[in-house]
Order: sequence, then C-alpha cells, then structure tokens
Amino acid sequence: MKIQDIQQLLDAQVVCGEESLGKHVYSACGSDMMSDVLAYVKDQAVLLTGLVNSQVIRTAEMMDMVCIVFVRSKSPNEEMIELAKDSGIVLMKTEKRLYEACGTLYVNGLIGNGKKI
Repeated sequence: MKIQDIQQLLDAQVVCGEESLGKHVYSACGSDMMSDVLAYVKDQAVLLTGLVNSQVIRTAEMMDMVCIVFVRSKSPNEEMIELAKDSGIVLMKTEKRLYEACGTLYVNGLIGNGKKI
C-alpha cells in the first residue's frame, strides 16, 4: 500500500514528507510502547501511535520505518519534525483513534505481523 493511500483512508494531514507519499509500506504497527515496536516490526512499515516525543522518531528510524501516523490529532513538535525530515520519514496526523485507524488499514489490506487477510 502506498503512503498516499494511508493518508486518504485515514483522512490524515501530512505534517512533513509530502515528497515521499508514493513510497510503499508493507505492514503496520499500532503501539504507544516503543519496546513493542522494536520487538515486532519488520520490513518497511507504518507506525500508528498516540505517543508524541522524539523517541518515536528515533525508534522508527532504527527500524527503517517510512511513515508515522499520530492518532487523536496529536501533533509532533518542531524537534520531531526536523528529526523526521533528516531521516526521510513521513509524518501525518489523523483525528481517528488508534483502534479505528489500525482497523481501517487492516480491512483495506495492510497486514501486521506477517499475516495477510
């Protein structure tokens, strides 16, 4: 699935990384615990989270993630935006809650944990 498809499905606002909306993601992870992200994320993935701090960007960078979606209209600060720009990570935000955002992506074919629907 392309990042632009995720943007449309979640009615998300792009915070930074508009030039990378054509990139593909192959799985998704929804978590506020970065230790779970480190343990379970594989491949190029999108992270959905309500956690807003620079550790989210650093974790995504370590895991070669290409996109982070902040749920519940959470907004990253300037430091986070600069870190994401430097790492080539797309940042978006959506009004949807984590459960709804993950479910929307799942029913539209984006997998998690290597299982395809």
